[in-house]
Parts: sequence; structure tokens; C-alpha cells
Amino acid sequence: MAAVSNRKQDNVVAALLVAPAVIAFLVIFAYPTWRMVAMSLTNAPLIGPGEWVGLDNYARQLSSPQFQKALLNTLYFIVLTVIPGTFLALFIAMGINRLSGRIQMLVLACFFLPSILPVSVVTQIWTWIANMQYGVIQHVIGLFTGGRPLPVLRSPTYFMPSVAVVTIWWTIGFNILLFLAALRSISPDVYEAAALDNANRWRVFSRITWPLIWPVTALVLTLQLIAQFKIFAQPYLLGYFAHTPADAQAVVMTVIYDLAFKQNKGGEGAAVATILFAIILIASVLQYQFLRARGEK
Repeated sequence: MAAVSNRKQDNVVAALLVAPAVIAFLVIFAYPTWRMVAMSLTNAPLIGPGEWVGLDNYARQLSSPQFQKALLNTLYFIVLTVIPGTFLALFIAMGINRLSGRIQMLVLACFFLPSILPVSVVTQIWTWIANMQYGVIQHVIGLFTGGRPLPVLRSPTYFMPSVAVVTIWWTIGFNILLFLAALRSISPDVYEAAALDNANRWRVFSRITWPLIWPVTALVLTLQLIAQFKIFAQPYLLGYFAHTPADAQAVVMTVIYDLAFKQNKGGEGAAVATILFAIILIASVLQYQFLRARGEK
């Protein structure tokens, strides 16, 4: 009887400890998600009820050239940022890990400081940097164009790569910290044993460092994939400041913003948001499982 009583007490304590997280999950995530899906099946405005239309909103948006263009831009942005940004962060973290003392802290701070800036400040800074009249980057571009300035933020060809560069510069600090923590967790004894075997740097990296930090690499890639699917502020603000053509700066989140807040089509905006949610969920789960399975080989 005493064992049963203790087990019940443990269950009650466990339930009390878990309850705040469960309540927060239901209130902040589960209920809004359910409301979003329910709204996507109606023709409701942003605020207020609407009539049931079934899957009409999904069919309309999936066949919409605006949504298709925005989805392609989003996927293009992901290709430009997720893998390049992750491996650039790894390369920088390995370099910082070789430093020590105040120099290491100074270099790490230089890479991390941009991540504490709000996106409005980041986009304004890069609008100035890329300005065709006085932008610093135009001097570098001029070396390849014969001194001619290039409208990198106004050109549909260069806009999304420019947004990718801004995003990597802005967010790379957090990824560097993750990789740096992973590198520091590797025992020095492993590297000493490799040195005794006269292993070169590439062999040390491919046989020791890379396998040991693979779980963190998989985590960073997954987090980056989720974050970049939800890109909104960078292309919106950079496009606004630079007067970029609407098609060039369109991503899935801007379609949601345009439908829900500008056109007051809450149902259609919720349908696009549900599609994006499903894409992120499926893509992140598949990627994480693939990377995890690869790491276990």
C-alpha cells in the first residue's frame, strides 16, 4: 500500500510540474493552430466569422501565380542560406576555437554582435552599404564591373542573394556559438592520439571532429531550415527601402501578410499559413530524421 501511495504522489508531483508547460503549449500553440486551420476553411475576414467554403481557399492559392512565385523565392532563399550559412559558421567557429584569451572573446563578439540588432536596423544598415551613390560595397562591386555601380537591392536577379547575405551576416553568431560549444566538448586526448598517429588536418577533421559534432550540425541545419522558411522582415524591409519590384521580394510570409492584413481575406491568409506550416513540419522532420540516420551510420 505504501508503494502504491508513493507512486500516486509521484504522479501528482509530475503532473503539477508538467502542467504549466502543457497549458502554455495548448494556449500559445495548439489552440491558435486549430483556429487557423478552421479559419482556412471559411471565407472569413481577418476579424469576424465567415461562411464555410471547404478547400476552395487552398485550391485558389495553390493555383495562384503570386503564391507560386513566393514559394519559389522562399525555396531559392533557403538554398542560398541554410547549407552555406551552416558551414560558414562551422568554418568560423573552428578558426575562433584556435584562438585564446581576449582575442578569442573579441573575435567572437564581432561575429555575435549583429544578432542582437533589430531587423529594422540591420536592413537600414545594409541599405546604406548597398546604396548606388555612396554605398561601401559598390567600391568592391566596381572592381568587377569596371567602376559601374550595381543596383543589388533593386535588381530582381541580385535581390534574393543580397537578402541571403544580409541574413547570414545577421544570424551567424548564434550558429557559431553552437558549433564552438560542440568543438570545446571534444576531449583534447582524442586530438593528442591523432597527433601520435601523424594524422593530417583533413583526416583529423573528417575522422574525428566532423563525426563528433554531427549532432550539433544536424540541429543547426534543422533550426536554419525552419527559420528561413518563415523569412519575412528582411525581404520586406529591404524591398521597401530600395523600391524593389514586388515579384522579386515576394516570399510566402509576405503573401500571408498581403492577404490577411491588406486585403482583409483572413480565410485565404490562414490557408497559406496552414500550407506553410505543413511544409515546415514535413521538411524539418524529414531533414532531421535523414541527418540523424546519417549520423548513426
